[in-house]
Amino acid sequence: MGDPKGFLKTARETPRRRPVDVRLTDWREVYEPFAAERTERQAARCMDCGIPFCHNGCPLGNLIPEWNDLVYRADWAEAAERLHATNNFPEFTGRLCPAPCEAACVLGINAEPVTIKQVEVEIIDRAWADGGVTPLPPSSLTGHSVAVVGSGPAGLAAAQQLTRAGHQVTVFEADDLPGGLLRYGIPEFKMEKRHLDRRIDQMTAEGTRFSCGVPVTSTAQLDGFSAVVLAGGARVARELPVPGRELAGIHQAMEYLPLANRLGPDSPITAAGKHVVIIGGGDTGADCLGTALRQGARSVTQLEIMPKPPKSRPAGQPWPTYPMIYRVASAHEEGGDRVYAVSTEEFLGGADGQVEALALTEVVFEGGRLAPVLETRREFACELVLLAMGFTGAEKPGLLTDLGVEFDQRGNVARDAGYQTSVPGVFVAGDMGRGQSLIVWAIAEGRSAAACVDQYLGALDRPRLPVAIAPTARPLV
Repeated sequence: MGDPKGFLKTARETPRRRPVDVRLTDWREVYEPFAAERTERQAARCMDCGIPFCHNGCPLGNLIPEWNDLVYRADWAEAAERLHATNNFPEFTGRLCPAPCEAACVLGINAEPVTIKQVEVEIIDRAWADGGVTPLPPSSLTGHSVAVVGSGPAGLAAAQQLTRAGHQVTVFEADDLPGGLLRYGIPEFKMEKRHLDRRIDQMTAEGTRFSCGVPVTSTAQLDGFSAVVLAGGARVARELPVPGRELAGIHQAMEYLPLANRLGPDSPITAAGKHVVIIGGGDTGADCLGTALRQGARSVTQLEIMPKPPKSRPAGQPWPTYPMIYRVASAHEEGGDRVYAVSTEEFLGGADGQVEALALTEVVFEGGRLAPVLETRREFACELVLLAMGFTGAEKPGLLTDLGVEFDQRGNVARDAGYQTSVPGVFVAGDMGRGQSLIVWAIAEGRSAAACVDQYLGALDRPRLPVAIAPTARPLV
């Protein structure tokens, strides 16, 4: 490393978030600019540790020490080359990934880890600004065609890899524009859609075709393709089957967020002037929180069934695992309350069928299960309830049923060691095969599945495309 003592001389520093009262008036990203010189000093904290456990934390296998050193030396162009060697879309992961690489940073054993995520996003933003990101069309075509169903991060990664390998790729997307949940599930204040749009433009210039507004519901729509990659995600939302669930004003998060992203203030589901309760304490719940506050909610309360996590790494989750600790997202800074260790028992409504309140009880973990605490029932007033409790698997009716693919015990599309489903020539990548996971895992699976499709087609005598992970790989726990 250029400065082997950088981690001893420089403290961890990340960009400041714009003032809350300012950012609540718009939908722009929350972070202020971060000077290149400050990023170079942060990169110098990478400590030449010998065994970079950050690689273990990152399923993409990002070459983190290499591009940290290049940034320290102000060789931003080469750093971008190193970054793109393993990651098709670092501007997505740099904004949306929770950075398991930082949890695995060796410096993090007894100090603040390197700001890997921030260095990553600064590299790619600078590369775009300097004109260093250009289309990379294939030098020749194989004559094979591949259908990619779904344009989320897994589908986009698979499509770009296969296009660059010389195959004619068509990406089918049911929505009117490509991107999947990157476009309509992620609020603008977390990632402005211009970052997505310019990648779509790059992929189009490389030769990838996008067929949007086209739900693929039968195998007949895929006739003529040499191979198929299923990348439709795990979009079956977890339900809350309690009395009163049928009341008006109770919505799944993925009913609420896409409408807010599409229509802004004209969304038919709005938090404006309402008491809002969000059930679920994860990232999707935080996205609902930030959206509701920008819409002008009267109050927002986020409920979580698990107890409040500790502020520091618990003993049962040692380095280099990703710890379940108390985290404050930008949305949590902006307002609202978080209530832990509670379970919703029922929804209460008026004669008009509109939800007016919910009843909950406190819970404790006993005998391997969460049990209610007696005499702790209380009610929360609410006119809008958002369910953000995660997802249970892929949507089976339609294409998956028509294809006849097999499913695993968790409801995901089953695949072999080469990402191929039980139907020859049909592959699966991302949440549809893995279950709900992180964007970094989706991109890694898209790249890896693309390599398997390329080998299956066997069109060219050339080295194999890079494989990031096996389909059975899991985070270290």
